[in-house]
Amino acid sequence: MALTLEIVTPEQRALTTECDEVRLPGAVGGFGVRPGHTPIVAELRPGELVFVAGGKDNRYAVGEGFAEVSGDRVRVLAEEAFRADALDAAAIEKELAARQAKLAAMKPGDPAFEQERALVARAAARLDVAKR
Repeated sequence: MALTLEIVTPEQRALTTECDEVRLPGAVGGFGVRPGHTPIVAELRPGELVFVAGGKDNRYAVGEGFAEVSGDRVRVLAEEAFRADALDAAAIEKELAARQAKLAAMKPGDPAFEQERALVARAAARLDVAKR
């Protein structure tokens, strides 16, 4: 029996596919899902999502969000999702450096501080996935 994986961002349905296993970047630690998994809702941190289909690993960089496992369906609601092979490490390095500089110039009480911190975390996750 296979899992149905669905990845949705605010802009689009990024992926719907059948797979054998999904590995997710949980907020309190990574975890895997296989058919028959106990129902769960988990918070996700920015990081690498891997799904295995036909013995092949398929990698995505995802932003923060949530995963819902119910039956043999995994629904991922994430701020962003990018296929690993579509990422440009050099461009992401430049983006990350600019975002880190902007964040360093802010104070924690600044209204935009948490938003910028989240953007830094997403860029760092994309870079990590792009370099693997």
